[in-house]
Amino acid sequence: MSEVKYIELVRWSYSGIKKVRGYFSKFPHSVIYFRRMRNYYLVYTLDWDARDPVLTEADREDMQILINEELGHISAYNKRKSRRI
Repeated sequence: MSEVKYIELVRWSYSGIKKVRGYFSKFPHSVIYFRRMRNYYLVYTLDWDARDPVLTEADREDMQILINEELGHISAYNKRKSRRI
């Protein structure tokens, strides 16, 4: 069940072992790199461009959800230890 997001995943590509590059509509000039941790992907580093808005924690969470949905890892992402209460 997906929520409507104001950030859209424009495209993605593999960037080496356990790494993925993501390109998002809200940050058209920047590249966000994700790294696989266990069975899901998290934001690892950024190739940031000053023309893009500041990245917030909510933006980071939305991007992680989008990339994990796209790659079929959303169930593992939702079950990660940091989400447990």
